[in-house]
Amino acid sequence: MQNYFTMRKSVMSAHEWNKKGNDEYDERNLSEALKHYTKALNIGENDHDKVMFYRNRASTYLQLSNYEKVVEDCNSALKICCNKALATRCQALEALERFEEAYRDAETIISSDPNNKFFQRLARRLLKIVQERKENSHTSPKISEMLDLALDVNASEKEREIAINNLLVLARDQTGAEEMFKKEGVSKIVQLVKVEKNEGVICSAIRIVGELCENNFSRTKFVMKHVGLSWCLELMNSTSIERVNASQYCLQNILNTYIDMNNKPDSNLNEDLCEAQKEIDTIMLCLLYSITSRTITGPARDATIKLIMGNIHCVTMLDWAKRFVELRGVQRLMEVSSEMEEYNSESLLDITSSTRTITSVCLAMVYKNVYKNCDDEKTFTNAVDEFIEDKMHSPDIQSKVRVVVAITTLLFGPSNVGNAVVAKEGILEMILVMAGTDDILQQTVALECIVAAVTRKDKVDAIINQGVNILKKLCQSKDDSIRVRALLGLSKLGSSGDPDATIRPFADGVTKELAEACRRLLINPKKEKNMRKLAIKGLSYLTFNTGVKQELIKDKKAIHMMIEIAKTGDQSVLFGMLTTLVNLCNAYDEQEPEMIELTKFVKYHFPEESKLDGDDFVERLCVLVEANVISVLVNLAKTDSQNCKELISRVFNVICNELELRETVVYEGGTEALLSLVLDGTIKGKKLASRALVHLGLTIRPEVAFPGHLITEVVEPIVNLLNPECSVNENCQTLTALCNLAEVNDIMREHIFKGVFQKIEIFLNDEDNSLRLASANLINLLFLSRKVAIQYLEQDNSRVDYLMVLYKDENQDIKFAAAAALVKLTVANKEACKKVFDSNFWLEFLCSLLTNPSSNIQEMGIIFMLSMIRNVEDFATKLIETDIIELLRSLSKNDTVQNKNIKELTSIALEAVAERSSREELIIMIRWERDAACRLGQLDLLNRLEKKLWVYEHTKNVPLNVYSEFGKILTGR
Repeated sequence: MQNYFTMRKSVMSAHEWNKKGNDEYDERNLSEALKHYTKALNIGENDHDKVMFYRNRASTYLQLSNYEKVVEDCNSALKICCNKALATRCQALEALERFEEAYRDAETIISSDPNNKFFQRLARRLLKIVQERKENSHTSPKISEMLDLALDVNASEKEREIAINNLLVLARDQTGAEEMFKKEGVSKIVQLVKVEKNEGVICSAIRIVGELCENNFSRTKFVMKHVGLSWCLELMNSTSIERVNASQYCLQNILNTYIDMNNKPDSNLNEDLCEAQKEIDTIMLCLLYSITSRTITGPARDATIKLIMGNIHCVTMLDWAKRFVELRGVQRLMEVSSEMEEYNSESLLDITSSTRTITSVCLAMVYKNVYKNCDDEKTFTNAVDEFIEDKMHSPDIQSKVRVVVAITTLLFGPSNVGNAVVAKEGILEMILVMAGTDDILQQTVALECIVAAVTRKDKVDAIINQGVNILKKLCQSKDDSIRVRALLGLSKLGSSGDPDATIRPFADGVTKELAEACRRLLINPKKEKNMRKLAIKGLSYLTFNTGVKQELIKDKKAIHMMIEIAKTGDQSVLFGMLTTLVNLCNAYDEQEPEMIELTKFVKYHFPEESKLDGDDFVERLCVLVEANVISVLVNLAKTDSQNCKELISRVFNVICNELELRETVVYEGGTEALLSLVLDGTIKGKKLASRALVHLGLTIRPEVAFPGHLITEVVEPIVNLLNPECSVNENCQTLTALCNLAEVNDIMREHIFKGVFQKIEIFLNDEDNSLRLASANLINLLFLSRKVAIQYLEQDNSRVDYLMVLYKDENQDIKFAAAAALVKLTVANKEACKKVFDSNFWLEFLCSLLTNPSSNIQEMGIIFMLSMIRNVEDFATKLIETDIIELLRSLSKNDTVQNKNIKELTSIALEAVAERSSREELIIMIRWERDAACRLGQLDLLNRLEKKLWVYEHTKNVPLNVYSEFGKILTGR
């Protein structure tokens, strides 16, 4: 038996091997398919067959992204047969960036197939690239000139700045980057950085290296080998924020390239893949050990933690989150989280005002990535406990202070871990004891921890029971910072929601007094920055009160100062400032007017909790926009904090809801910021950002609201908002925004169609007229694309029934939209015509269109009839048996019809009926027309019809031109 099969396998024909290849290709077993096609080629002799085998193998190579092999096989096929393999080769040449050759292939394809839309679009795109490459033919000498000028010590500083900035622009272009790399631009730029004194030139030079590494493995590999990771880290260790940012950008681009390498399926990349993983591991290890380095600057430490935070979830193939915890990364972050700028010890780490906030977010990110695994989560919490216990065992008070600072940071990160620490025996008691001392530093850290800890009912009760008197006492402190922090603590406790009025920390009216104190602190130029930050944090709690909002918005100086502080990017003040903006804008959910989810506590005691505050909140929005809040939000949207992103989305959504403010949002870059918030944030934040995009799309032309590539990127988040659980108004707004997008072009219509139809069909049967109308209008617009109309019935041809039922709606607007959609569908799709004809609905539908008083709808009816005649064999026969012919004749004769297309289309329709009719049907029609002419006394027409009737009745073979002639008779021409 074995010998039989071995022999059978050896004598398989080329076609059998090809069939096996096809089967494997269909199953996506591409490597096996390649082997079978190769065997077919080896034994095939017929040239026609070999062309097919080459093309099949080329298609397989195309799927594997082995483009050189694609071109090789296509060339072999083309030597035998003229242009069968051109389409595949064209795609491979484009992927290889051999654009001129690809363009020639596309033009050849179009010359033989002028209606090929795909290659028409491809040719246009390739032509643009080819023209740009011609324009860039002078790039090479320009790069040489710019490199020489940048390195010329005798050139002026201004000239070198211009040169390096030009190089940066060129490096962002693929052609320019490759030319720069060929001219040893990397080594020259590295040499420039060593001797350059101008900080701007240095930063641009670092960014150029980052641009050269972006999405290019070979160049990144060269940079890491010849420049080295240490170069990036050394440059990042600077007090210059610009230099730190440039170095962080460069290192992030290197990481992105290596991480992207791990997402490529090509098996030929195994060697490169191993190298990429090794480099990722090295970079992440260096970053981990740099967290607690005492030799790096505060800005460098922030950048290091941001890089870990931004990439730890991407390096899944190395399980880096788990490794980070195992390598004591959590302890290192806790060490940083225990630092304060107020410490004046030379042995401590250098930090910035944002370091602890960034660290808290990083801790949250690490915890999120290990949370799903119970063992890994336990390792994380054990690491936190180990750090706390180690510091607690130290006898000096500074260690206790550091523990409290670390707990505060933890509460702003993985809060459930922080709450678990506070719940441990003796921790809360220690915090309250520190608050009761006379030491300013201890009082400060204890008060900040108390404010952070008031997030859960059990903590609130414990602090109220044990510490409210301490807080009241500290409110009398002579130190402004202590007094404000104590008042903040009391404010938050007063917002805790305990129904027992006897424990209220202060009476009504004190809220406004405290808000006034915070406002004065904010605008006082003599107060240090930390005091102003505390004032903003205080206002974030106090502006739940309507009266506080009204007073604060009147103080434009305070608003301006708050926004200016936020512009600095200080992460520690960001949440408080954004919460204040949310309060001022009333950017709450209807079911959570007190911001339960975001502030983590329920509030009952602040007075005047009005949801709308009358119309005051609209005026407040205008004041904030005039204060440049939109551009600030655009910049702040880059934050890594998920909660802050949600707050930003809330404010944007409320602003975009106001018609007169939308253009300002677009003008100041709000669209791109909103898209970034849609892609990354909390579920609620993403939804609110998407809703803001809908508001923009309602009243601003799509090309303006969503310029360039943004117009396609906004489709998915907007479509995702369609949900039966949303209100009718929200769904109608979303559908209207999609209608506006669908009016742009076929590309947009096809893009919208991909995800929208299953959602729309739910709304077609909704009880609400406006929802049904909006859905019908969108379908009608989408059918302007023939491709969409064809695809509509591919999965389920019963979808025609939806439109036929919708056409019978009593609402005239819905009726018209459904009719227009149905006509477009039948014009584009033969199956739709058959479906309508089978339903016996066609006659009622056609009559209602032709008898409609609107000439536009009459025209629609004639177009419908023509498409049915063209696509349904028996339609013309059935038509003759009805009164439709008489309707058509009356339309062709009616001189009062304003639409000039009506008469012409009617003539075409009557001729089409004649062309599709049999000899017997023609005789019946002529007799009918003869009788009509006799009744009307149309003697000339009667005479012609009599002659025609005699010819047709006595002649078996009807002349070829008889149908068109008959059509002319019917129309009276």
